[in-house]
Order: sequence, then structure tokens, then C-alpha cells
Amino acid sequence: MRELLKKASVNKFIAATVITFAAAFCTFAQDGLPEPGPAKPIAIPAVKETKLKNGLTVAVVEKRNVPIVTVQLLVKTGSFFEDADKAGLADMTASMLTKGTKTRSATQIAEEMEFLGGSINSGASWNHSSITMSITSDKLNQAMAILADVALNPTFPQSEIDLLRSQAIDGLSYNLTQPGPLSNYVASAYAFSEHPAGGTVASLSAITQKDIQEFYKDAFLPGDAVLIFAGDITPAAANTLATRMFKNWKQPKFERKEIIVTMMEAPPETPEVSSSPAVPPVVTEILIVDLPDSGQASVSYVQPVNKGRAADRVEEGANADYYVASTLNSVLGGGYSSRLNQEIRIKRGLSYGAGSGFAWRWDKTNFSTRTQTKNESAPEVAEIVVKEVQRLADGEITASELDPRKAVLTGGFGQTIETTAGIVGALSELYTFGIAASELNAYSNGINRVSAQQIKVFAKANLLGGKIIIVGDHAKFKDDLAKRFPSVPVEVVKATELDITEPDLKKKQ
Repeated sequence: MRELLKKASVNKFIAATVITFAAAFCTFAQDGLPEPGPAKPIAIPAVKETKLKNGLTVAVVEKRNVPIVTVQLLVKTGSFFEDADKAGLADMTASMLTKGTKTRSATQIAEEMEFLGGSINSGASWNHSSITMSITSDKLNQAMAILADVALNPTFPQSEIDLLRSQAIDGLSYNLTQPGPLSNYVASAYAFSEHPAGGTVASLSAITQKDIQEFYKDAFLPGDAVLIFAGDITPAAANTLATRMFKNWKQPKFERKEIIVTMMEAPPETPEVSSSPAVPPVVTEILIVDLPDSGQASVSYVQPVNKGRAADRVEEGANADYYVASTLNSVLGGGYSSRLNQEIRIKRGLSYGAGSGFAWRWDKTNFSTRTQTKNESAPEVAEIVVKEVQRLADGEITASELDPRKAVLTGGFGQTIETTAGIVGALSELYTFGIAASELNAYSNGINRVSAQQIKVFAKANLLGGKIIIVGDHAKFKDDLAKRFPSVPVEVVKATELDITEPDLKKKQ
């Protein structure tokens, strides 16, 4: 009897809970979605800078709420500094830093960092090279000794070079069979007048130990480097640690930085948008990389933009271009609710996702959209992308669309700088382009000041006249492509005959 009463009581409780939930749901359904609350204020961290006698800049953000420190040694030299026939040299050099020093093997470096409970990584992008580690603050001294060792005393063992080269070539060879990575690879030469930062099979094969040693000697200089600390450390402690670990890093007599500035100030190789009153068509060329039997097709719209992030442009107030472009991208392809994803994925179900982005350089930025779809729908997707780029230039953006996209950007920025790794990443981008760390304070206001008209003007002046790249099984979509783009020149290159070092992208016969 007692058990029956207990069960009855439990059942009454469940029934009451269900009724309460149902009532709350009905109220919610009637009232609609609640209004969003006020935006959470973003706490911009203070950045304390000092410069060591050898020219090394030390930047510190004290964040004591969690006993973690993220450290990055940033060197303002990346793939732009390598010759095209040695493409991949910057990344290989940076990656080799953790593969052996005068006192530690690659295995010892990995094991010591693992024992300390931390991680260390190194590599290079187009704009910079870096070594980054995260560690609990009580183990920082021991971990910094490892970071300084790999930065200052690398030996570049031939056996590790051979292993890294083999892994890089294997990875690249696989990527060149996949539509998405292959499209990015082709775009570097076809649209942006660059070599791929990851290298080519030929260039990776040609890189020698001497090449790596010489690149390291020319690129890794304290006067062109920034040591960034973020986390549970005071500026005084960070400066003491930096001085102790890097005081023997010598700056050579010659100023290689002047060479870099000269290179960056050279006229860009990318074509300029016509200044005539006539508005160019959205797409001027279509490149097909024929990849028979590919499971999907990659569709991209690519266009170089003559707007860079160099520090002198910021001083002139031209950094507004960056905020306009970032907001434009949020509207077009910067997230789930962006126009491209709405049109391609949500409304038509043609892809799992579609997006866009700007890859910034000192003197320009590379704009591209990206999506993958079944081969048969590649022309339809290309047509949608073209229409959406055109709509940015001549359509309207309402406040109800623009304001949420701005909120996504500023909210994401706020989340980013709540972590030590995020703070380091944000500062790394600024220091890479010679932009003052105080620009962190300008981000939210810079985004919020962007108007719909500014986006429209930017798109019309910079995004029209681009090219489409489709990587996929050409036989499955060529007829539909011809119907949708009857007046656009189409170039077809078989994937097996591709060579991006040749002007026509085809291997010499």
C-alpha cells in the first residue's frame, strides 16, 4: 500500500510538471520570441609594451582570472618573403623549429612540453611566422626555456627535414585530389598572382637544408619580432623573463626590415578595377578544373582587392576599409545567417554550407567565396553567388539585416578576447601589419559605424569583375554552365595536366 501511495505521488508530480511546462510553452508561443537583452560590454584588455635592447618588442596582457599563460613569438616574415620556386620554405622553416635544437631532439621537445602539461606549435602563414605555446602559470619558466631554445638554437636535422617534406608532399598530393583544397591552390596563381604558401610538390622537393638555414638567418631577427604574453603574469615578470631568455638574440647590422617595406610598397601585380563610369560585369572568366569522378564540385568566386592593412593606411584613416569589408563579409558569407548560406543551403539545400572571406595582406586583400555541391548543381550555385555579389553592389541592406550581422562580429570579438589564446591571436594580427595594439579598442566602434551605403560602395568598387573557379566533373555540368553563362569565357584544364607555375596553368608537353 505504501508503495502504491509513493508511485501515485510521483505520478502527480510528473503530471504537474508537464502541465506547468505546457502552460509555459503556450505562453511562449503566444508572446513570440523574447527580445534580446542589452549587449554585454566588451572589456578591452590593457596592453603593456616594452622594447629590449636588441629590438625585440614585448607585449603583455595581464589576465589573472585563470592560471594559464599563452605566449607567442611573432616574426613579421612569412611566405611573401620566399621565392616562388621555393614555395613552402617559410612554413617548413618555422615548422622545423620544434624539430631539434643544440640540446634537445624533436622527441625531447615534445616530451618535455607534454610533461609540463602544455603545448607548443610553430608554423608560417603568408604574412608572418610564429611559435605559440600555452602553459599553466606555475610551469611558465620551464616552458619558456623550451620556447627560447627552439627559437634561438634550431639545428634543422636533415632526417627531420626529410620527414617533414615527405609529410607535406603526401598531404598536398592528397589535397590536390579534393575539390575544395584544389580550388584554393589554383586560386593563388590564377586570381591572386601569388604562389601557394604551402608550396607545390616541385618546390617542396627542391628545398634544401641550406635554404632553410638561410631563410631562418634572414627572417628570424629580434628587431622584426614581438613576444606576446597573455594571461596570469604581470608585465614586470614577463619583461624579466623575456630579457633573461632572449638577451643573447642579436640584431645584425643590416636592416632587413627596409627590404620588406620596399617589397610591400611595390605596385601590386593584381589587376585594378576599372575607374571608368561603366560598371564591369560581376564575372569576367570561368576556370574549370576537370576532376572526373569527383564526388562533389567546389564553386568559388575570387577577386583581388587593392585594399591592404599596412600601418601607414591606418594612420591615414583608411583602416575603415577593413571594418567595411568585415561587415560586408558578415552579410554575404560570414556565418549561418549570411546571404550565401541562406540562399544555397537553407532555401535550396544545395550544400552543407557556403561562406566567404577576405585574406588580408599589407597592400591588398584576397576576396573569395566558397562552397561545395553535387556536380550537377555547380552552375546553379555559381549563378546564385554571382547574383548575391551583384545584389551587394546594387541592392539594399536593411537595418533588420545589418544590425544582427554587426552584433555577430562584435559579439564574436568579445568572446575571442576573453581567452588568452584569443587575445594573443588578435594582437598577433595587429602586430603583423605594424598596427598599434590600441586598435583593439577601435574594433567595436569601427564595425558599428559601418553603414549599408558604405558596403554598397565598397562592393561596387572592389568586388565586381571577378572570376569563378569550379573544380569538379566537367562532363556533368558543362551543358548547364553554358546555358547559365553564355557570354562568359570558359577555360578548362584537366586536373591531371594542371601546373600553376605555367601561365596557362597547363603542364608543358
